[in-house]
Parts: sequence; structure tokens; C-alpha cells
Amino acid sequence: MSFTSSSDDRFSQLTHWLTTLATPRVRIDSLRPASADASFRRYFRVDADDGATYVVMDAPPPQEDVRPFIQVARLFGEAAISVPHILTQDVTRGFLLLSDLGPTTYLDRLNHDSAHQLYMDAIDALILLQVHSRPDALPEYDRAVLARELALFPDWYIGKHLDATLTANQRAELDKVFDVILANNLAQPQVYVHRDYHSRNLMVMAKGNPGILDFQDALYGPITYDIVSLLRDAYIEWDEELVLDWAIRYWERAKRAGLPVAPDIDRFYRDFEFMGLQRHLKVLGIFARLYHRDGKDGYLKDLPLVMQYTRKTAGRYRELKPLLRLLDQLEDKAPQVGYTF
Repeated sequence: MSFTSSSDDRFSQLTHWLTTLATPRVRIDSLRPASADASFRRYFRVDADDGATYVVMDAPPPQEDVRPFIQVARLFGEAAISVPHILTQDVTRGFLLLSDLGPTTYLDRLNHDSAHQLYMDAIDALILLQVHSRPDALPEYDRAVLARELALFPDWYIGKHLDATLTANQRAELDKVFDVILANNLAQPQVYVHRDYHSRNLMVMAKGNPGILDFQDALYGPITYDIVSLLRDAYIEWDEELVLDWAIRYWERAKRAGLPVAPDIDRFYRDFEFMGLQRHLKVLGIFARLYHRDGKDGYLKDLPLVMQYTRKTAGRYRELKPLLRLLDQLEDKAPQVGYTF
């Protein structure tokens, strides 16, 4: 959703709400866009009389609900990671006033010189979050949710973006691959899962790096989900050798922290790849839906990288090869040569 002027009714309600706050006293004339969002939520940055800046979330009902954000902010805050503090809230109207974690995302700052330290900070924060996981605190990332996400790929990427219709045999082959992916995902140990732990939602901070945003959809699910979101990011690509090195460093630190990652690196990396494939297929569907349903074309440029991740993973495992054949058929590409494990 684009940012709008004071002629927007929601914006008028928001500014009126801000004028009623006793503390902090904010300067309405300083309101400006803070970030874009793939949902109906909007974020504004505002200056206050105390010299600080704050972030205002506008989450319009009924499309959005701020209660999950409030709950997860509390849970994640208990893990002593850097998340926004909620200063004031209006749950009914969908307004929150938040502490400001700054304007600099990981994506803004990442380069070959800075990447290692930024990723080590993000890995340490992720492990701290996972160590604090409780099975009864968040909804489960269960088979129904994982399968619903996978369905976005045939529905939106194949059906809408490629304008293709699967034959009965193609659909059956795809469903078999989905079953293989889901069997792996559901066999993994479970922890808190942010679900979008990547360079656009991590903020570079001088203390307590990184600041963590956009966690309202968190669930309790597969342990490799967030690390693969971080290292196989839809918005920035790294050499596979670097990704493997960082993944191993996560695995080593997670084991030392007592987290139930797979006991050997080969099994862990397989879990990492299968979880990544579930996410990549979902993201292909989401990016296609954002364009075809919501008119947001900014994500189209990111489709090739996500498809590259998808094809490479599918080509590395025998039971995933039918997905690669299907992509070749749909996109009229020659089969890729790769290793089979």
C-alpha cells in the first residue's frame, strides 16, 4: 500500500490519535513514510518534543490485526533480542506507537566487507530467540499451514504468472514432491519461527544488533526455517561457499546452545535445503500474487533469484528431480546438470 496524504481518512484518524497522546508529545508535521510493506500495514516515522523519533504503525481493520504483533513483541522481548517497544496502542483502530530501531536495514548495509559480522550478529540473535522457545506460546507451523503455503506456487506462480494449467500427471508429480518436502519439514525439531528473518526486516544497530521487525506472523515450527530465510534471502545473493560456511557456524553455535538441530552436518544441511525449498516455492507464489492480485510489481525483479534457489535445490536431490523436470516443461528450459545426493 502506498503512503498517502492527509486527504486519506485513515491518515486523518491516525494524526488525530497522535494529538491525543500525553506522552510522548509528537510533532504531527514531522510525520513521514518509514517503510513500505507487502501487506495493508503502513509505517510512519515521527519526531517528538523529547528529541527522539518514533515509528507509528497503521494496521487497518479488518485486513490487519495488531494483537499478534503485541503478543509476539512481548515474547521476543523476553528473549532479550532487539524488538520495538510498544509505547501506546489503540487495538480497536489498529494504531501502535513504537520505539524506533533506526532507518538502516541489513540490505542497506550488506557488502562483502560487512556481511560476516552482520550475519554472525543475526545468527546469535536467532539462537537466543530459539533458546527461549516454548511450545504453547505460539500457534503451530503445522502441515495444514505449510501445505497451504506450498499451494501458492501452483495457484499463483504457475496458474497466474505463467498462465499455465498442469496436466493430471504433472499435478500428481508435484504433489509427490510436496509430500517429500512436508515430511522433512514436519520431522524437524520445533522452535519459535519469525517467518521473515531476512535483510529487509533486520535493522543495523550500534547496540543489540540486529533490530528485528515484521514478526507478527511468528509461529512454532521447523528449526531451520529462519536460518534459511536469512542465508537464502530473496533480496540478496551470496556465493554458495559463504552460505555453507555461515550455515555451519549457525549449526555449531546452535548445538553449543543446546538447541535440537540435527546431530551431523549432512543431515542438518539437508533439512536446511528442504526447508528452503518450501519457502522458495511459497515466495514465488506470494510475489506473483502481489503483482497479479495487488498490483505491486516491485517484487517481480526478485523472482529470478528465488527461482534460481528453487532449481538448484531441486536438482541436488533425487526425490526432488520431478520438480526440476516440471519447471523445465513450464519454462521451456534445458535440464540442468547437477549433483544428486
